[in-house]
Amino acid sequence: MVAAAPSTQQKRLTIQVEAVADDTTTIRSLDWDRDRFDIEFGLQNGTTYNSYIIRGDKVALVDTSHAKFRDLYLKTLTGEIDPKTIDYLVISHTEPDHSGLVRDVLELAPQAMVVGAKVAIAFLEDLVHRPFERLIVKNGDTLDLGQGHTLEFVNAPNLHWPDTIFTYDHKTGVLFTCDAFGLHYCSDATYDEDLEAISPDFRFYYECLMAPNARSVLSAMKRMAALPPVNIVGTGHGPLLRYNVAELTGRYQRWSQEKAKAENLVAVFYVSDYGFSDRVSQAIARGITKTDVAVEMMDMRSADPQEVTELVSRAKGIVIGMPPASGTGAKETQATLGTILAAVHGKQTIGLFESYGGNDEPVDPLANKFQDLDLVQSFAPIRIKDTPGEGLYQSCEEAGTDLGQTLGQAKKLKKLKSLDADLEKALGRISSGLYIITAKKGEVSSAMLASWVAQASFQPLGFTVAVAKDRAIESLMQVGDQFVLNVLEEGKHLPLMKHFLKRFAPGADRFAGVRTRPATNGSPLLADALAYLECEVVSRMEVSDHWIVYCTVQDGKVSDPDGVTAVHHRKVGNYY
Repeated sequence: MVAAAPSTQQKRLTIQVEAVADDTTTIRSLDWDRDRFDIEFGLQNGTTYNSYIIRGDKVALVDTSHAKFRDLYLKTLTGEIDPKTIDYLVISHTEPDHSGLVRDVLELAPQAMVVGAKVAIAFLEDLVHRPFERLIVKNGDTLDLGQGHTLEFVNAPNLHWPDTIFTYDHKTGVLFTCDAFGLHYCSDATYDEDLEAISPDFRFYYECLMAPNARSVLSAMKRMAALPPVNIVGTGHGPLLRYNVAELTGRYQRWSQEKAKAENLVAVFYVSDYGFSDRVSQAIARGITKTDVAVEMMDMRSADPQEVTELVSRAKGIVIGMPPASGTGAKETQATLGTILAAVHGKQTIGLFESYGGNDEPVDPLANKFQDLDLVQSFAPIRIKDTPGEGLYQSCEEAGTDLGQTLGQAKKLKKLKSLDADLEKALGRISSGLYIITAKKGEVSSAMLASWVAQASFQPLGFTVAVAKDRAIESLMQVGDQFVLNVLEEGKHLPLMKHFLKRFAPGADRFAGVRTRPATNGSPLLADALAYLECEVVSRMEVSDHWIVYCTVQDGKVSDPDGVTAVHHRKVGNYY
């Protein structure tokens, strides 16, 4: 059953209802046209917010929906079940896209007992602002709904919210995981039968939201392994996993193990329910993980002092979002901040950012304290003067990448020296052209010098380009993104080459002083290039430290028919 939003809606919002297992129904809120999500990562295929009803002798509702679906969701819910019969409201975590309608549901079902982790219940008290029955659950706790539906709870903090729990139904083998194993992908398909179609979004979602918490992913999966077989993964976003459960959960395991093996670690401290702390911290963490440096995130409000001390002692870098100076949660966050200050040691790298919560602890006094303790500042404190937008989040990601590259420099130099001299010289004899890739998406634009470009197909016209994982432009070259390949001209290439070889500060305008005009797809065209090709990303293949991006060409032009492409000859083949 599908219900549609009124035609006055600017964005397409629909509801899908389907039975997915014995006595188990999903209510999927389909947000077809959403193109930004959470920490402002671009979406190509919209998203969904999934909620579940389990009917035994007692009834449980697992999660709600986004506030934008208030009328649609509540109408659908009351059409499926009398709210007065809901015995339990299970909160997988309190992030607003899943708990945005908790207050509304409790208005309709005041008798429902709210089930969640201790931290989740504390967060909900600030969110709901009304008394409610509650049941705090820990890892391994169970709840019997009758008729075989025994729910077992799995502790899964930081995936990707500090209060996350999974819920396993022993009768059906459905594991409700909220954000984990999900993807931002909106379609009429309830399940994951089209693995090829969803794979790029599944990986992008992992990299954006789960990679910064790889150790937490492995801990949660270790607890999952103690459960009976999982038949269906009831995700919070995108299709439910039914046909490829082992494959897709296996990818999480493999990717997280690779991340956890990183030699360097950065601890990122934030306050999940304060200002924009969670979003900014996630953007910085995303930038760090692109450099093969591990990240562990910790909510300052719910952090255990012993765990804080242990994490800081292991970390080579520390990033802190400024907590509230007073008010709700200030006592806890100030205590965590004191623990961090007591645990840091010299030669660690530090980064600070404002949370834009209206009552932030001042940045400068804290920065001075860390300077007195001989910590190295990785990036200038990020000061937020207005509501964050795409440009600020891109700057935060770039700041994280700079931090990660700094920490990984010694490892990179070691790798450069490890290749056999004759082999590296032979590999360096593979010549290539010189190109500038330019891209713009929303408010964000970027560019990079590229040399690993090769035509790959005639029908359609297409080519591949290798993009290092830690390049800023990589975030603008996801499947469906558009960009321009600018071909440099022999004898005229040096000014552009030198400009785009510069190291740009986070958020810096890469096109300052360069003559450009907008392409049809919106990306900047370089006026001094020999030729240009307007392109769209069709697919991506991962190879160790690069993405091989296959693109098709929509348009192009040569400015000088007699011009010759500039060629790059390297002496060795293990660095640019």
